[in-house]
Amino acid sequence: MKINKLILLLFLSIGAFSSCSKDDNDERFPVEPGSEKPGEAPNLEIENYLYDAMSIYYVYEADVPELGENYFDSDTDKEEWLASFDSPEDLFNNGLKVPAPKDRFSFIVADYTILENNQAGIQTTTGMDYGLVRFEENGVLAYVRYVLPGSPADEAGVTRGVLFTDIDGETMTLNNYQSLLGRDGYEITVAEINENTISNTDEIIALNRVEITENPVLLSKVVEVDGISVGYIMYNSFTADFDDELNAAFGELKAEGVDELVLDLRYNGGGSVESAVDLSSMITGQFEGKIFSKQTWNALLQSQFTEEELVDRFNDKIRTEEAINSLGLSKVYIIATGSTASASELVMNGLAPYIDVVHVGEGTVGKFQAAAPLYDSPNFLRQNRNPNHKYVIQPLIYESKNANEDAYYEEGLVPDIEAEEDIVNLLPLGEPEETLLAAALADITGNRMAIPAVSYDSRFTKIGERGDTDVDYQRMYIEEIPEEIRKKAAEFKQ
Repeated sequence: MKINKLILLLFLSIGAFSSCSKDDNDERFPVEPGSEKPGEAPNLEIENYLYDAMSIYYVYEADVPELGENYFDSDTDKEEWLASFDSPEDLFNNGLKVPAPKDRFSFIVADYTILENNQAGIQTTTGMDYGLVRFEENGVLAYVRYVLPGSPADEAGVTRGVLFTDIDGETMTLNNYQSLLGRDGYEITVAEINENTISNTDEIIALNRVEITENPVLLSKVVEVDGISVGYIMYNSFTADFDDELNAAFGELKAEGVDELVLDLRYNGGGSVESAVDLSSMITGQFEGKIFSKQTWNALLQSQFTEEELVDRFNDKIRTEEAINSLGLSKVYIIATGSTASASELVMNGLAPYIDVVHVGEGTVGKFQAAAPLYDSPNFLRQNRNPNHKYVIQPLIYESKNANEDAYYEEGLVPDIEAEEDIVNLLPLGEPEETLLAAALADITGNRMAIPAVSYDSRFTKIGERGDTDVDYQRMYIEEIPEEIRKKAAEFKQ
C-alpha cells in the first residue's frame, strides 16, 4: 500500500507542479536576471525524473529522508527542495543517494550514449591496458598488463610488461598523470628498472586512440601439466554482447575434455549479472534451475514479492537462446586480485555453495550490490526516452547474496592461495610459469611447495589502472528492471 501511495504521489505531484507553474503571479519564484519570463518556475523536468526513479528503485531509499512518502508537507515543498540544487548532478550526488562507503557505486551521466557504449565494450583506446603505481614521493610508473589484438598498441609493438614514466617527454606525477594518459595521441618512452633506479631507454612508441569494441575473452587455451589437462580462460569484463564468444570458448574446452579449469578474473571489474549467471552455468551445468543468487530490494519493492521470486537461477541457455556449453565441474580455480569486483565476486560467491571455489591471488574489491540504468521514460526503460535531455542514472537497486545467504563482503573476498604479480617482471599471460597461473597449477598438481612465494614490493603503491575514471568502473548491473517488477509498478499506477 505504501508504494501505491508513493507512485500515485509522484505522478500527481508532476501534474500539480505543471498547473502551479502557469500562474504568472506566483511569488515563490522571484524575477531573476536572464529569466525568459518574470516569475516563471524553474524547469525541473530532469530533477523530477531523478526523484521519481530513486524513490521507487533505490535500494537505500529508506536512508534518504527526502525520498520518504510523507517527508514533504506539499508538492510545493518538494519542488522548492529540488530547485535548491545547482544541477542534476548535485541533486543526485548530494540529495538523493547515501554517501560512501555505503554507496560507492551509484552514478549519473549527462549523456546516456557514454554508458551504453561502455556496457557494450565500445571504447576509445590505444588498446594498451595498464596499471599505475606510485614510487618515491610523487612519481608514477605505468606497467602494461595486456594489449588488445589488432589495436594501435599491438601494431606499435607494445607488449605485456612494458614500463613507462614519461609521456610526450613529460614525466608523470600524481598531479598530471590522468591528463597525460587522457590525450588522444601520445608517445611513451619505455623505461627499465635496475635495482632501485628507474631510467628511460631510447625506445619511444607513438600511440593513438581509436574506437574499439573489446572482446572480453582475451585468451582461452589448454595447458597440459603432469598429465592433467587444464583449461585456462582470461575473461576481462562481463559484457553481455559477448556471451556467445564466452560460450564458444567453453565449447572448445569441453571438446578438449579438460580435467580442471583456471578462470582468470584478475583484471575483471564486473558488468552484467546475466553474464555472471551464464558463466557460472558454463563452469557447472549440473545445477540448472537451482538458486544462484538472491536479491534484496528496498523494503517497498521487497514486500510485493516472495523470496523465491527475487532470485537468479543457474540456466542452460545464454541470452541468444543458444545452449550453454557446460563443463560439469565440481571445482574451479579463480584468479582474482584487487582489480576484481562486482560480477566477478558474484560468480565466486554464487558458486561457493555448490562447488569448491579456490581463490588464487589477492583480496578483491568487495561489491555485492547490483544496479540498473534508469532512463527518463514512463517505465524508466530505454524505450520512449524523453527527447529533451540525455541524462541517465544507474543507482544501486538490490543487494545480492548466494543460496546460503552469504553476502556483505564489503572488505572483499580473501584468497585461499595468496599470490601477487611482480610488475617488474610480468611473464606472458597463459604461460605455466606466469606467477598467478603457476600458483593455481601447483595446487592442481599437488605440488604446493612450487607455489611462488609472495613478495610485496615496498617500492610501489598501487594508485590506479586503465578505465578507473569510466562511469561504470567496477559496476555490476542488470540490463533493465525485470518485467515482473515493472508489471507490479504498472498495477500500482492504475
